[in-house]
Amino acid sequence: MKKSLLFVAGLILAISFIRCDQTQEIKYSGNPLFDEPFTADPTAIVYNDTLWLFTGSDEQEEGVDGFLMRRWYVFSTADMVNWTNHGAVLSVDDFEWGSHNAFAADVVENHGKFWWYVPIVHADPAARVHEGFAMGVAVADHPAGPYHDPIGKPLIADTTANSIVLNIDPDVFVDDDGRVYMYWGSWDEVRVVELKSNMVELAGPVMNVEGLDNFFEAPFMHKRGDIYYMSYAAGYPSRTEYAISDNPLGPWVEKGVINDVIPNSPTNHQAIVHFKGNDYFIYHTAGLPNGGPFRRSVCIDKLEYDENGLIKKVVRTTTGVPQIK
Repeated sequence: MKKSLLFVAGLILAISFIRCDQTQEIKYSGNPLFDEPFTADPTAIVYNDTLWLFTGSDEQEEGVDGFLMRRWYVFSTADMVNWTNHGAVLSVDDFEWGSHNAFAADVVENHGKFWWYVPIVHADPAARVHEGFAMGVAVADHPAGPYHDPIGKPLIADTTANSIVLNIDPDVFVDDDGRVYMYWGSWDEVRVVELKSNMVELAGPVMNVEGLDNFFEAPFMHKRGDIYYMSYAAGYPSRTEYAISDNPLGPWVEKGVINDVIPNSPTNHQAIVHFKGNDYFIYHTAGLPNGGPFRRSVCIDKLEYDENGLIKKVVRTTTGVPQIK
């Protein structure tokens, strides 16, 4: 009899724990992620079971037109809900050859270091043949820095053979075989160049990327299985489209829209990352009450694939993504 009573008591206790767990409120990241600062042009990596988010910073005053961007920020999370702001750890001032405009950048891990590729207007008038943007790199031993410019000059400038009118939006991809590719582009032109293993020198000529007929800017490469996915801003105001290939240099087959045009933000800049069993689409909107085309904010929503490995259109939410337990 005593054993039966103990069994019933244990069963009641177990059921109460289950009910308590079922009624626990699920926490979500919320979109936009941060009330301040204004953040834009996201990229992300996974390191030590942590998602590291790197963004530009919109500093323009409310009601004033034009981008005012002077620095880049680092944020991190282990669960998609609780974020640490590591501050503005890199700025235009960290590059002696740079003048202004800290536009969309990219970070990649390789050889145990973290490489931050950035576009900035070149300070030397002789190097400003077209729009004047050049792209350089900073390196650190940890995602949160400190970062420094290891070569004291850009990798790509207006004077580089086969560069484009607006050399911005670098995206660097390290393939499974160790080869490194840098993509960039704007004003409907997209380029790629292979980098040497030291990450700071070109390994060959700048090549055209063919087959992305709707490309406007913001290339981003990721790989899933044997498929290479190139996502990019298409048209202007921009939506995000993507193409696939079995080779990082193409040929590319366009597959459609991932993210529709964003209200009050003609720009559309994305990053895609796999973290703790989940796929995420990171982008910016003008979703804060005092936001706008030059006062943007980073958001995160789920990314899903169909049975053929094709990307489903992202459903934008204000709730964001659930906490990872």
